[in-house]
Amino acid sequence: MENPTPDRIFQTGLAFWPSKVLLSAVEMEVFTELAKHPGDLATVQGRLGLHPRGGRDFLDTLVALGFLVREGGVYRNTPETDLFLDKNKPSYIGGILEMANSRLFKFWGSLTEALRTGLRQNEGKHGDDMFATLYADPARLKEFLRAMSGVSRGANLAIARQFPWAQYNSFVDAGTAQGDLAVQVALAQPHVRGIGFDLPEVAPIFEDYATQAGVADRLSFQGGSFFTDDLPKVDVVMMGHILHDWDLEQKKLLLRRAYEAVPEGGAVIVYDSIIDDDRSQNAFGLMMSLNMLVETDGGFDYSGADCRGWMEEIGFKDIRVEHLVGPDSMVVGIK
Repeated sequence: MENPTPDRIFQTGLAFWPSKVLLSAVEMEVFTELAKHPGDLATVQGRLGLHPRGGRDFLDTLVALGFLVREGGVYRNTPETDLFLDKNKPSYIGGILEMANSRLFKFWGSLTEALRTGLRQNEGKHGDDMFATLYADPARLKEFLRAMSGVSRGANLAIARQFPWAQYNSFVDAGTAQGDLAVQVALAQPHVRGIGFDLPEVAPIFEDYATQAGVADRLSFQGGSFFTDDLPKVDVVMMGHILHDWDLEQKKLLLRRAYEAVPEGGAVIVYDSIIDDDRSQNAFGLMMSLNMLVETDGGFDYSGADCRGWMEEIGFKDIRVEHLVGPDSMVVGIK
């Protein structure tokens, strides 16, 4: 065996350095600007408003981290940052990074307190309701919903392709947020009609997003709370990055409501960063569960075996766990 070294300890312990460099670059729209105007140091510093003391180090750090390239003194995006971090492209996924920068970065600074107390550390730390606070501020709500699209895009595309949609004609996306899951399914499956279900404040954001995607004729919005209002009767109920927000009893209640909304043979799809059953491989899923500790009163992420057990208890059959992309997997149950 090789002699142990402290390399991984240092890389992880100081991982907030590269994280904050990238988050600040997204905040200052570095990649959006360079998509339009690659330039030399003086030009880029001027266009981004960077102080000369840190500007060169900042841009060269982005080069060293692999987020920019510098050729002949000219800075430009890499193929990945050009595709995914240019705000002017529909493939932009930076919403989740914007939220990480403006909210999560500071809240995770109190992780030790959360681990010792079991209490959330976000806006609700002093008794406020996180979702009520977010939904009351249109600008922050829009940022949050964009973030949900960003973190979910890959899984949404996979579900739109991977699930056997030929057997079904209608769906509801419960907790639809901006509506990316509903939109991706509608784009990939022209025969299917869908409903986005969320609190009423989300309606204009969902409708604008569906219109921009060209699928507004097959998607509609229904306002309500999935804790107090029945879900629409459809063939398939989907919940993407929803179940992990809630405690165990609330998770089971949502699964029961989904079960009641579909006919015999109907399907329920839930997806999150499903933790592997051994709880030793999906580090992202485990850290997402810690994020639920920081962000919610009782939420937690879960393994495929956990979700299978809850679904069996409710009455689902033919339950399966399928990997989607990255850390995300879906659990499908049939009524």
